[in-house]
Amino acid sequence: MYGAERGMRHGVPEEDREVAEMPEWGRVSGGGRAGRRRPLQVVEVTGPSMVPTLYHGDLLLVQYGAPVRPGDVVILRHPFQQDLLVVKRAVERRPGGWWVRGDNTFAGGDSTDYGVVPEELVLARVRARYRPLASTPKGQRSVTGVLGWAASAFRPVRSDSARLRAR
Repeated sequence: MYGAERGMRHGVPEEDREVAEMPEWGRVSGGGRAGRRRPLQVVEVTGPSMVPTLYHGDLLLVQYGAPVRPGDVVILRHPFQQDLLVVKRAVERRPGGWWVRGDNTFAGGDSTDYGVVPEELVLARVRARYRPLASTPKGQRSVTGVLGWAASAFRPVRSDSARLRAR
């Protein structure tokens, strides 16, 4: 997650962060223009706002600059804390940008709190989710548990627009 540092990150309590900063292997380094990004990167989820679709610790394969449709899971900059990246579901396009919601209605921290998110703050579309194997010692893993994990570890993130309603 954040290495040895726990509790706070850039002045934001860890439990309030939705998506961790890009892991080193997901950052662009070396020559080229400043701000230039790879089209696909990996980010780590922190926080409960997208449960049951995404869980704390899941890794996401995201595509920057991909077109967004209603129902897509997206990475965006928080409208009031621009250094904070969050993961939400784009519910519908409205005048001025996107109405976004978390799949966990009890977690908050979406457009019901901060309104429409401007289009330029929606950075990437989530293409797939990888759920790492639980951090239990290797000798304590059951065969059934490992097979269950293997069947569900890597999945595309699909649109759930049929069940979405903007409020």
